[in-house]
Amino acid sequence: MIFYEEITRGSVGFAQTVIMNMLMSTYFIYRFGTEEMKQRCMVPAIRGEKIATICFTEDQSGSDLGATRTTAVKDGDEWVINGTKMWITNGAICDFCTVLCTTDPGKGLKGLNFFLVEKGTPGFSSGQTLNKLGCRGTITGELVFDNVRVPAENFLGEELGKGVFYVGEILEEVRVMTAAMALGIARAAYDEALEFSRKRVAFGKAIGNYQLIRAKFADMATEMHAARLLTYHAAWLLDQGLSARKEAAMAKLFATEACQKVVDEATRIYGANAFAYEYAPQRHFRNARFVLYGGGTQEILKNFLGREIIGKV
Repeated sequence: MIFYEEITRGSVGFAQTVIMNMLMSTYFIYRFGTEEMKQRCMVPAIRGEKIATICFTEDQSGSDLGATRTTAVKDGDEWVINGTKMWITNGAICDFCTVLCTTDPGKGLKGLNFFLVEKGTPGFSSGQTLNKLGCRGTITGELVFDNVRVPAENFLGEELGKGVFYVGEILEEVRVMTAAMALGIARAAYDEALEFSRKRVAFGKAIGNYQLIRAKFADMATEMHAARLLTYHAAWLLDQGLSARKEAAMAKLFATEACQKVVDEATRIYGANAFAYEYAPQRHFRNARFVLYGGGTQEILKNFLGREIIGKV
């Protein structure tokens, strides 16, 4: 998580590509792949020799995984995959991907499973590339699966129907990772605004000498410190092999909102300069929106936390 925070502080787009290779796209291969599959795909991805991605989202289903329409049908010793995935980081440039499919649409979440699909497989192609508001240093877009045939060994799981449970295994880490990324963005915006406040002179003195500017930094520093404590406490729980269901959700929820506040204040400290592409605040402001969505939207997280706290009534 320290690495995730630091690399995001330098470049959010680059961080997305790297983190996708290190965590999400390779996890299910590590968990269920054959040794040959690990050497062919996972190890080169971690070295940076191959680019990978994971495919959850579709145009009509993001948080609602039960609405997944991409299908995988068994045909002899092969699986035939059909469907389209959207909002896929690294999609257009990936060498392989792990794809969430339904093997039984009538079972909803209990019909979900993961499969490995590699570049060059007939029927596997890249569709449109999205022109995004922020995180423009990474490629995000659509992947199309048109009668894609993969061998039976490319099924990534112990048994059919457990895909949603495997998602749960990695979701806590993804949420803490997103919180760490939010901290990285906030730190970059904060540090640059701090330097600007010491150099920008108005009415005969640096603007950092004015009380209202100092108050902004007091609020920003407090938000970041609280977010850091939540994030690294959740990371510590995971490092100890403990459950962090609520803590990871809280960290992601708080840190990403704190990030919005920090980058917003940074633009105010820069004044009109923040509206120009020549200055960094506009980039942080745009990039910060990304962390609101990955790992669960704020609405999904609040609903989850409320359910965890109240329980069934």
